[in-house]
Amino acid sequence: MPQYMLIICNPTRGLSPEEQQAEHPRWDAYTRALCDEGVFVAGEALQPAGTAATVRVRGGERIVSDGPFAETKEALAGYYIVDVPDLEAALDWAARIPSVSRGSVEVRPVRVFADDAATGSAAQAAA
Repeated sequence: MPQYMLIICNPTRGLSPEEQQAEHPRWDAYTRALCDEGVFVAGEALQPAGTAATVRVRGGERIVSDGPFAETKEALAGYYIVDVPDLEAALDWAARIPSVSRGSVEVRPVRVFADDAATGSAAQAAA
């Protein structure tokens, strides 16, 4: 089956600690449902955008900036990778993500690289 990444973007202005605590069981239930259906491949939550570093290389020099590159009202909060029959099934799972009503979820197919002797592993092909 094809795999899809559900890229979770939430408002940069986060929930209060009390709101986070109240929402936590919904995330647990969602992840459990993915596992129970046998479609869960991977998933993680990310630390807030303010903890990020952005790396660029210009003229052979590494440049590191604190935080995300762009000012935005939403930031990458986490992801799931699901193994489902088709895009419609991935969209259905995305619509069930607990924070979708205040943020967004980008659904994108995972690209599969053929193992080609001329290019080496998929990781090398992506580089």
